[in-house]
Amino acid sequence: MSSEKPAITTDISNYGDTGYGDDSLTMKALTWQGKNQVKLVETARPTIVDDEDVILKITGSTICGSDLHLLHSAIPELHKGDILGHEFCGIVEKIGPKVKKRKIGERAVASFQIACGKCYYCEKKLSSLCERTNGSATAKSLYGRRTAGMFGYSHFTGGFAGGQAEFVRVPFGDVNLLPLPDNVPDEQGLYLSDVLGTSWNAVVDTGVKQGDTVAIWGAGPIGQMAAEFAVVNGASRIIMIDGGDGRWRLDFMKTKVQNLETIDFTRLPRGETVVTMLKKLCDGRGPDIAIECAAGEYAKGFGHAIQRSLGMENDTSELLNEMIESVRGFGSCGVTGVYTGYCNHFNIGSLMETGIHLNGNGQAPVQKYWEELLRLIQQGKISPCDMVTHRFDLSDMEKVYELFNNRADGMQKVFVQTSFSAPRHPSSPALTVL
Repeated sequence: MSSEKPAITTDISNYGDTGYGDDSLTMKALTWQGKNQVKLVETARPTIVDDEDVILKITGSTICGSDLHLLHSAIPELHKGDILGHEFCGIVEKIGPKVKKRKIGERAVASFQIACGKCYYCEKKLSSLCERTNGSATAKSLYGRRTAGMFGYSHFTGGFAGGQAEFVRVPFGDVNLLPLPDNVPDEQGLYLSDVLGTSWNAVVDTGVKQGDTVAIWGAGPIGQMAAEFAVVNGASRIIMIDGGDGRWRLDFMKTKVQNLETIDFTRLPRGETVVTMLKKLCDGRGPDIAIECAAGEYAKGFGHAIQRSLGMENDTSELLNEMIESVRGFGSCGVTGVYTGYCNHFNIGSLMETGIHLNGNGQAPVQKYWEELLRLIQQGKISPCDMVTHRFDLSDMEKVYELFNNRADGMQKVFVQTSFSAPRHPSSPALTVL
């Protein structure tokens, strides 16, 4: 089942601005105000709009590295006042008349994608390609097919208000909320929303197996968890590439992944490149698997930086080319970082001539994996808090975005509490007051 029109009400990016909020009840929410500008505002709380909606009272949210693409205006169709945030958990506050599974008072985490549960892709648990929740004609034209709606990620993905707020409307609540058991605190369950599913998908989609050498571009939270999951899947070597402002993350990663090897691309020996270094580290052939966890927004060379600034390309192909040229013949490359459109000088010749498998696994179908990952958390086999360095209050989010953007104070993944949050779990860092 598919539809040319969304099956739910879209383009509600701020309940107060669009007339779908309750003006008699307000909440705090973090909004986009223009390039490199965010603002915490008091705005109307969400109401039930469609019969399968759930109103969630937020008890935890976070900032994703991809939120910086919004901050930098790298994602199209952002409107001033849009409420941000696509990773969150909370307590069910209200339910629509056709909600059957969710109960008021139940703790739950939301998937960052909004799925209908009934279309061709949703029936296959491929929630990222739901055909019925994103009415953006621009996105369909660019990608050749519909993609799922997303919370807090512009009108390009449906225009849904996000969860960096005190309340959020969750369409198709029975589908897009996963109950959290009592033995999984918010500080661990929150990350089932995106980062855990995205990292896991990067590893399984590229086929990491026993004995593989895996190179990962980007030592942020996605890269870190991809490294840990690659080890879970049997990888014998992990090589992490980062540098510049992200250099400190390589040292941070060494405390989390045993025997981690690193390449700082800003401090390479004279005459060396990332490609030549990886070849030398891997017997001249290169790693078996390459996974990109950075994004196409960040140009390394002046040429691509100029093209991006002039609007001549959406993203840079530099990291993609490094992966394709580095990995062994007939190896696999996974694209997990955010790419929104076209890029120039893509080395398709190397891809074809050397049998490289290129996997686009950025918008992971998190609902395909989140029950399995929840069990791994319960069993103590994975620890989401390994990547969490800070805890903040929602009231400080304007400053937190500035710090996060500048990668200040060793900040990586954060947990953002609200006035409705439970007392801090011991696995979470202490609250930082700004």
